[in-house]
Amino acid sequence: MKKRQWFLSTCCGLLCAAAVMVSSPAQVTAAPQQDRSAYRAVFDADYYYNAYPDVAAAVGKNTEALFNHFVSFGVREGRSASAEFNPQAYRQKNADLQTAFGSDMAAYCRHYINYGKAEGRSAGADGMALVPAPTDDSASSAAQDAQAAQPASGQVLGSYTTYYIANVPRANNVELAAQRINGVVVQPGAGFSFSQTILPRTSANGYVMAPIFVSGKKSTGIGGGVCQVSSTLYAAMVTVGLPATERHPHSLPVDYLPKGLDATIAGNYLDLKFTNIYAQPLVIQASASDGKLVVTLSLQ
Repeated sequence: MKKRQWFLSTCCGLLCAAAVMVSSPAQVTAAPQQDRSAYRAVFDADYYYNAYPDVAAAVGKNTEALFNHFVSFGVREGRSASAEFNPQAYRQKNADLQTAFGSDMAAYCRHYINYGKAEGRSAGADGMALVPAPTDDSASSAAQDAQAAQPASGQVLGSYTTYYIANVPRANNVELAAQRINGVVVQPGAGFSFSQTILPRTSANGYVMAPIFVSGKKSTGIGGGVCQVSSTLYAAMVTVGLPATERHPHSLPVDYLPKGLDATIAGNYLDLKFTNIYAQPLVIQASASDGKLVVTLSLQ
């Protein structure tokens, strides 16, 4: 039997056993595999974590999550992949490459690894004012670029898994909340509210008493444990690059997720919300049984 390491942790106040699994890198962004390989060749996760506190706070010291942020956002925002390489800076400093590569940032990464580094080409940002890569001004080209940037219909964007203790009252709340978000479809441009979707945490709606956090202290209340579901959903959102429009951290640390990936809810005043940024309907799939909670985001 495969051994599993267990940690004492709290979700809305309950001591539970927990572990974490991030979705495979190929599922996280729409970038072709060859482009991801080029980005990975220049990427230094330790540098990225230390250089960008905002990203570190959001995803923690998770190598794949840091890399996925760079691929999905960082490279276009002008962030450096390592202490020595910034794709936007490499583009600006090497005018001879721009004719060949245009705005294909992965191509600059490949060139640097295969040729530029050996040639001694400068690739650091060095305080430069970086500008976005140029694009074709034609409407048709812009439309094509926008379409190319969108993941394909039916694509699994990514998932996140956490663990909880089964056969305790809190497990009822975790499994019930997971059932209520499972299969929810969010149309393009529409918003999602976790709190509204799982319904008020009352006995009439099937929730039971379990440990919770209240103002930085452990207590007991109806619905304790639902925050593990909202937190696992939020972790999946961060992993795939889907921003939250509302998110609140717990008042005490939780150990079933890395710091910065949790998302608590309370009454009707703390919620986890997002807007579907994709051109296709976004589907939330959630399952919770035998102590394992999985939340997956995909496009219809």
